[in-house]
Amino acid sequence: MKRKVANVSVSAAIGGLLVLAAAQTAFADEDLTKRVNDPNQWATQTGGYNSQHNSTLDQINKNNVKNVKAAWSFSTGVLHGHEGAPLVIGDMMYIHSAFPNNTFAVNLNDPGKIVWSHKPKQDASTKAVMCCDIVDRGVAYGAGQIVKKQADGHLLALDAKTGKVNWKVELCDPKVGMTFTQAPYVVKDTVLIGCSGAELGVRGAVNAVDLKTGALKWRAFATGPDNEMRIGKNFNEHNPHYGQFGLGTKTWEGDAWKIGGGTNWGWYAYDPKLNLFYYGSGNPAPWNETMRPGDNKWTMTIWARDVDTGEAKWGYQKTPHDEWDFAGVNQMVLTDQPVEGKMTPLLTHIDRNGIMYTLNRDTGKLILAEKVDPAVNVFKKVDLKTGLPVRDPEFSTRMDHKGTNICPSAMGFHNQGVDSYDPESRTLYAGLNHICMDWEPFMLPYRAGQFFVGATLAMYPGPSGPTKTEMGTVRAFDTVTGKVKWSKWEKFAAWGGTLYTKG
Repeated sequence: MKRKVANVSVSAAIGGLLVLAAAQTAFADEDLTKRVNDPNQWATQTGGYNSQHNSTLDQINKNNVKNVKAAWSFSTGVLHGHEGAPLVIGDMMYIHSAFPNNTFAVNLNDPGKIVWSHKPKQDASTKAVMCCDIVDRGVAYGAGQIVKKQADGHLLALDAKTGKVNWKVELCDPKVGMTFTQAPYVVKDTVLIGCSGAELGVRGAVNAVDLKTGALKWRAFATGPDNEMRIGKNFNEHNPHYGQFGLGTKTWEGDAWKIGGGTNWGWYAYDPKLNLFYYGSGNPAPWNETMRPGDNKWTMTIWARDVDTGEAKWGYQKTPHDEWDFAGVNQMVLTDQPVEGKMTPLLTHIDRNGIMYTLNRDTGKLILAEKVDPAVNVFKKVDLKTGLPVRDPEFSTRMDHKGTNICPSAMGFHNQGVDSYDPESRTLYAGLNHICMDWEPFMLPYRAGQFFVGATLAMYPGPSGPTKTEMGTVRAFDTVTGKVKWSKWEKFAAWGGTLYTKG
C-alpha cells in the first residue's frame, strides 16, 4: 500500500509539474506574442513571427518624412558589423554590438541612461575564424529574458530588468571553426540558433534550447544520416520529386558530408497554426565545386520543421551542388494570399542566387520561381515541375573553366538584408544587390579550424544599370505572380533591407 500511495503521490507531483511547466510555457508564449503584435514595441529581429518586417505606425508619413532628424544617438564602442536591429520591450531598448558581443539596456524615457550592460570576456583568437567580419545579428526576447550569444559559441539568457545571467551554455566550438553570429529566435519555450562556419567546413545544424534552463532539447543537422537530420517517414510526402530519404549521405562523395557546410546563420520565421518554423541552410564546403561532386543535400535548402521535435516536414533544395557560394539563409516571409482562387499559406524567399521563390508553406509545393533581376545568368530558369534550376554551363565555376561575368556574385543579388511586406497591397519591398564576378577555383586540403574555400573572386557592378556603375536596386514585387510593380536603381548595394509603415 505504501508503494502504491507513493506511486500515486509521485504521479500527482509529476502531473503538477507538467501543468506548471505548461502554464509557464503558455505565459511566456502569450507575453511574447502580445509584444510582437504591439506596434509600439519591436520584439523580434524581423518584426514578428511572420517575418513581414512592417509597422502599423503612421506618425512619420509621406508628407513629413523630409523633416525627420536624429533625436539621439548611442555608440556601442565597436566599429564592426551590427547586422541586427535593437529590440524595444516596453520602455527599454536592448542594443547589441559586434565582437565582443556587448549588450546594453537603455531607458527610452531617458535615452542617455544605460540601465545595465553585459560585456563578456572572450578569447580574441575567436575572431580569426569568423566569416565574414566579426558581426553580430542581434539578440532575442522571451519570458522576461534577453537571449544573446557570444562568438565563442556560448548562448546566454539575461534578466531583462537587471542583466543578471540566468543561464549560460556552450553549443559551438571555435577550435574547429564554429562561431555564433546569428540572432537567437524564441518560439514558445524554445530558443533556436545555428552555428556559423561553412567556410571552415563546419557541418550545419539548428539547435533547440530550453528557454528556462538552457538545456539542449534537440539538434537537427543539414547533412548526414536521416536520423541526425531529423527526417521522418513523411518527409516531402507532398513533393517526393524534391528527394526524400538517405540523400544527406548519398549525394556526397564518401564522408565529405561531415565537413560539408550547410550552416544556418540567417533569419527564422514561425507559423503558430502549423507549429512549423522555417529557415535556410547555407552553402556547401568548400566553395570549389570540383572537390565535392553530387547534389550535396541538404545544403542550400528551405526547411520546414516542427518546433517541438525538430522533425522536418519538408525541404526544398534551391541550388543543388552550389558552385557560387549562394548561401541560402535569407529571410522567409510568411503571407496568406489567394492562389488560383483559394487562400493559401505562403512562404516567399529571395535567394542569393537571384531567384524569388514562393511556396505553399504547409506542403512545400513550389508556386513561383522568378528572377529578381534580368542580369541573372547562372540559371536560365527554374522548372516549376521538378523544382530544379536550368543552368547555363558558360557561367559554371568548374576547375577546367575560368568563370567570367557571372551574375550574381557570391554576395548574391539579395543577401541578409530584411525585406518588408504590405499585406493590404500584397507587395514585397526588397533591397537588392547588382554585383557580378569572375571566379577562379583552386584545390586545398581540409584542416580543422582553418578556412576551407578554394576560390578567388573579383567583383564589380552588374551590366544592367543606366550608367553601368549601379550596384543596387529597390524593387516592389507581387510574390504570387513575380510581377515587378516598380523599381529604383541605387548607386550602392541595397544591403540594409527595407521597412514598410502605414505612413
